[in-house]
Amino acid sequence: MAAVEIESVECVSLSDGIEDEEEIQSSSHPHNNHHSSSKPHSVAPAGIGPTSVHELLECPVCTNSMYPPIHQCHNGHTLCSTCKTRVHNRCPTCRQELGDIRCLALEKVAESLNLPCKYLSLGCSEIFPYYSKLKHEAVCNFRPYNCPYAGSECAVTGDIPYLVAHLRDDHKVDMHTGCTFNHRYVKSNPREVENATWMLTVFNCFGQYFCLHFEAFQLGMAPVYMAFLRFMGDENDARNYSYSLEVGANGRKLIWEGTPRSIRDSHRKVRDSHDGLVIQRNMALFFSGGERKELKLRVTGRIWKEQQNPDAGVCIPNLSS
Repeated sequence: MAAVEIESVECVSLSDGIEDEEEIQSSSHPHNNHHSSSKPHSVAPAGIGPTSVHELLECPVCTNSMYPPIHQCHNGHTLCSTCKTRVHNRCPTCRQELGDIRCLALEKVAESLNLPCKYLSLGCSEIFPYYSKLKHEAVCNFRPYNCPYAGSECAVTGDIPYLVAHLRDDHKVDMHTGCTFNHRYVKSNPREVENATWMLTVFNCFGQYFCLHFEAFQLGMAPVYMAFLRFMGDENDARNYSYSLEVGANGRKLIWEGTPRSIRDSHRKVRDSHDGLVIQRNMALFFSGGERKELKLRVTGRIWKEQQNPDAGVCIPNLSS
């Protein structure tokens, strides 16, 4: 079992405008923007009540909006195609056999509707034709984020302030303010890598949050070690930042520079893409002193913000303190 020690964390900001971490967390109570279940009001054809139309298009089994094919039983009760299989072809309302009857009239009604995104309460003000809404919601920037904690199958979702509080309170993750860091990773037996060993620290930098991961995992027949950074936000915003990681000793060092990946990308996806500082075992042991009895790696790094150059249309590093 690996032991992770934070020998020193130097929290030196490269920006004067860092928000106070407590203010960010208190500005959104964990339950304010989390798991919003408020249903949007449909924009319905004239003469039809919005609420009744929305209720007609709601599957009685899963309560989600129904999309073609919409099925009905001989008595006119409807349900979505996914739930038709789940109820073993029996109507959940009257228990009659469903058969293969399509409710074409209800599908036509759905075509005439414009509905707001289901993440309206989280800030999305877009309105879409009924059949375009589902496609948008799958990529909506206001949809909740998955918990970035990599040590367990955590199913918690929410906005960034909620997840920051969740990582701190429920997963006991180390929280630091600043844009530079200095971590020390120690493992007693570097040849044993049965399970991924990871470290997660959250940094508040430039008013944003970043997750630092450090792992040992098996690649082929040999273990490798990897450090990488993820941005707690969407990919477009992640491109505004860059980071560097450095590890070394005995007159040698490895340096990685890159753009943090958004937490929209799963932890496993980032790890398997090797988008970070990757250290082969022999090099890691060399950095540790070459004794092959204990692994000791010091990972240092910093985060900086890219400044947009409006004339050239490119980003230039903003290294001002």
